[in-house]
Order: sequence, then structure tokens, then C-alpha cells
Amino acid sequence: MPDTDDKITIESVTSSHVQRVDRQKYTAMRHALLAALPAAAPGITIAEAKAKLLPHLPEDLFPGGDKAGWWLKAAQLDLEAKRVIGRTADKPLRLFKL
Repeated sequence: MPDTDDKITIESVTSSHVQRVDRQKYTAMRHALLAALPAAAPGITIAEAKAKLLPHLPEDLFPGGDKAGWWLKAAQLDLEAKRVIGRTADKPLRLFKL
């Protein structure tokens, strides 16, 4: 039977969907994203957040930033569902800590 401690359940603010993902990658992305986001609105765009967080990701988990975009979106939607971060209603979408 596989070890379930290496997985974490995340949710999405846009649906009732939950997913089990790699705990180490999610945790690394969560920390990097929260370090990149400003503490208040209007926040920064997703592209700006990605540029700011890439240097903080462990190279062994995200070699050359590989798959960082997917993990950024997964962490973003989960943190929004948990009301840790917020988004602006205008375009382009901007993220910030709550």
C-alpha cells in the first residue's frame, strides 16, 4: 500500500473539486507564492508572482522551473479557497495576501 503521507489534499475556489497532490511540491510552492505576494490589494499579476517566486523554489523539486506554472495555479486556487489569499475583480487578475 502506498504511503499517503507524501500527498496532501487541495481544493479549488472555482469548484468543489478536491485533489491529492505531492506534499513537498505543494508546500514549496505555497511558501514561495506567499513570499512573493504583497500584503494588500491591488496585489501583483500571476506573471509577476511567478517571476518573483521562481528563485525561491527548490531546484531538486522544480528543475529549471519545470511545472511551476501548474503548481502555481494549484496553490493559488487552494489558498483562495482557504481564504489565505485574495484576487481583484478586474483584468488582469491580481493576487494579494488576506
